[in-house]
Amino acid sequence: MAADRSYVDANRAALDRLKGFVEKASDADLEHPMEDGWTVASVLAHAAFWDLRVVACVDAWGPNGSGPVPTYYDDAVDWINDAAKPLISALQPRVAARVTIEAAEAADDRVARLSDDLLARNEALGLLINPDRADHRLEHLDEIEQTLSR
Repeated sequence: MAADRSYVDANRAALDRLKGFVEKASDADLEHPMEDGWTVASVLAHAAFWDLRVVACVDAWGPNGSGPVPTYYDDAVDWINDAAKPLISALQPRVAARVTIEAAEAADDRVARLSDDLLARNEALGLLINPDRADHRLEHLDEIEQTLSR
C-alpha cells in the first residue's frame, strides 16, 4: 500500500503562506516583540531550526534508511528551545526570515522524497521525523499574525 503523502500539499500551502508573510513583513514587523522574550523574527527562526532538524535527520538516515535512526524526545523540547533562543535571537531579522524560508524549502524537499518504506518505518518508530511540516509553521504564523494585528 502506498504511503499517505497528503502532507506534501499541506507543506506546500504552508510554505506559500510563509513566503507571503515574509515578503510583506516590514523590518518593524520582524522586530515586533512576542511572548516570553521572542520576536517575530526569532519565532520564524525557531520554525527554521525545527525544519533544519528534519533535514539533518533525513539526510543522516539516508535514502534507504541505513544511517542512524532519528531520535526525538518530547520532554526535551523546552530546553532545546530555551537553549537555542539566544542564538536564534542574535540573527538579524531579515536573515532569520530568509533562513526560515530556506529551511522550510529544504525540509519539504526531504520529506517529499522519503520512500514509502522509510515513511512506514518512521511511523513504526513513532514519527521521529514529522513529515507534516505545515502544522508547526501554521501554528507560529497564526500566532505572529494575531500578535501583529493587535
